[in-house]
Amino acid sequence: MTPATIPQTTDQRIVLPERTWKQFKLIQQGFEASPGVHLFYYDGTVEILMPGREHEVFKGIIALLLGIFFEENDIEFEPTGAMTQEREKVVSAQADESYCIGTSKLTPDLVIEVVFTSGGSAKLQRYQVLEVPEVWFWQDGLFTLYRLRQDRYEQITQSEIPELAMLDFDLLTRCVLLGETSRLQAIREFRQAIQTRK
Repeated sequence: MTPATIPQTTDQRIVLPERTWKQFKLIQQGFEASPGVHLFYYDGTVEILMPGREHEVFKGIIALLLGIFFEENDIEFEPTGAMTQEREKVVSAQADESYCIGTSKLTPDLVIEVVFTSGGSAKLQRYQVLEVPEVWFWQDGLFTLYRLRQDRYEQITQSEIPELAMLDFDLLTRCVLLGETSRLQAIREFRQAIQTRK
């Protein structure tokens, strides 16, 4: 394997302060042919994130397990992934995963961010402007959950989305970590635990 084909294992993050919305839109156009790159804008700062392999593995495992949870509990959902969410001239964000629960909506009910670099609090500020009801961060092997209350996010220990209120985060966390080494084992354990609790 030549150096050019070695997968990027860690995230690469570029922060460009003091940029206008117009400059951000030009940068965004420049990355149109690079769908794996995530772009953010808030408070005059542009962030360019190129996710590494670990980032994408954990993102994929979380999405896979949530899909099983929805299916096993007969919950209708719309996975909106990393769709761009914007408020013109104010904020633009691309979550790692996002979901509308029940019915399709302009603003997803839930966004999930896998964090391998800094910037968690800045991400919350972006989603607050976008009025996303619930945000989950996966960082250092743990989930941290936030719920939007009027004008700010408060940390919570359990999802307040009614369809997700019964989701066991200890189980989810354990299976996400297990999925790093065996996706099949993670799926089997997660599904079996859900079925046992029905």
